[in-house]
Amino acid sequence: MEKIEVSINSKHTIKPSTSSTPLQPYKLTLLDQLTPPAYVPIVFFYPITDHDFNLPQTLADLRQALSETLTLYYPLSGRVKNNLYIDDFEEGVPYLEARVNCDMTDFLRLRKIECLNEFVPIKPFSMEAISDERYPLLGVQVNVFDSGIAIGVSVSHKLIDGGTADCFLKSWGAVFRGCRENIIHPSLSEAALLFPPRDDLPEKYVDQMEALWFAGKKVATRRFVFGVKAISSIQDEAKSESVPKPSRVHAVTGFLWKHLIAASRALTSGTTSTRLSIAAQAVNLRTRMNMETVLDNATGNLFWWAQAILELSHTTPEISDLKLCDLVNLLNGSVKQCNGDYFETFKGKEGYGRMCEYLDFQRTMSSMEPAPDIYLFSSWTNFFNPLDFGWGRTSWIGVAGKIESASCKFIILVPTQCGSGIEAWVNLEEEKMAMLEQDPHFLALASPKTLI
Repeated sequence: MEKIEVSINSKHTIKPSTSSTPLQPYKLTLLDQLTPPAYVPIVFFYPITDHDFNLPQTLADLRQALSETLTLYYPLSGRVKNNLYIDDFEEGVPYLEARVNCDMTDFLRLRKIECLNEFVPIKPFSMEAISDERYPLLGVQVNVFDSGIAIGVSVSHKLIDGGTADCFLKSWGAVFRGCRENIIHPSLSEAALLFPPRDDLPEKYVDQMEALWFAGKKVATRRFVFGVKAISSIQDEAKSESVPKPSRVHAVTGFLWKHLIAASRALTSGTTSTRLSIAAQAVNLRTRMNMETVLDNATGNLFWWAQAILELSHTTPEISDLKLCDLVNLLNGSVKQCNGDYFETFKGKEGYGRMCEYLDFQRTMSSMEPAPDIYLFSSWTNFFNPLDFGWGRTSWIGVAGKIESASCKFIILVPTQCGSGIEAWVNLEEEKMAMLEQDPHFLALASPKTLI
């Protein structure tokens, strides 16, 4: 296969369609204020075999549909002001159209993930692109292959979490298809009522959260595929009396955590210090709050980190004796604690003090010597499926190529094409990734190659 080249053919700025009423500034939530504005990339691949496919009309319709969708989701077209609210909605969304010099079938056969950064408009997981407050909250790039289209989006986590992105993208697809009954109308005010922003938020807390996301070391990115049989085998090993039926996501997360611990211990062998290993799972608050109203369509960062904590010392059993079922039990327990009663203490103006206590505790824990190993896990297995533009099922969801910035230890779980497998996109320090890739027990179930 020849070298893949992506040529930008045109650049646009897509703005909301004309609104009959003035667009009011959109309040951030306290959770938005604490979340770094790093860009998360997502690329959706659609092979197209229709010989009558009208590409120019399709591109024009995509732009128009995006403009109409932004009328509903207008905060995505604005700019953040003072880390308090979003305004200037006429700034719009950068929108690129590009040509790729290969057949999509050939690309999907090889799936060179190092090329994925070429398919999104903004460098992923980077703080460099957001050095001022004029950064866009969303960027789109439509990539045209010889036999397909890949839609790449860069979403700023300052406002857009998985739930927000899922609702917005599915609505864009519905507008494009003309299926307006499938549009998901967002709730734009609910989140800020639950977690109101603070104009006196100490900068130390914002810096603290940035340090969690950006660990200060160069990372390597790899994609590992867990097939149906592998997941079933992992689930069997993960069973316990406490968790008799572990979920696919918890089982794979526990398996990854176990072998990440092994990689870390291999690099620190001979030390006698006690170290914490923390697996923090992103959980969706929309389904966990004690609310009479439904939060499914609420915009903003309505997620929380459920932290499973394991204390490791020189007396801890060897990794081969560290049972997967025990790790999955920790993971399951940490998620169960993230219930409506727990989040009730963070709500409203009264919840700000509780939030500060939580952040101060996390700050103290992070300053321990040696520093804890913190792994962030985010599952997209319930998002973006199906994302329908009328071209059939998504053949693949790509995430990130090489991350050039000093990012964190971040793992994203994505469903495979068949929907029953899981792809783990692992961002890890280069030396730990080298250890992971040499672990025969890990590679026995986690394939670095495509499984259809």
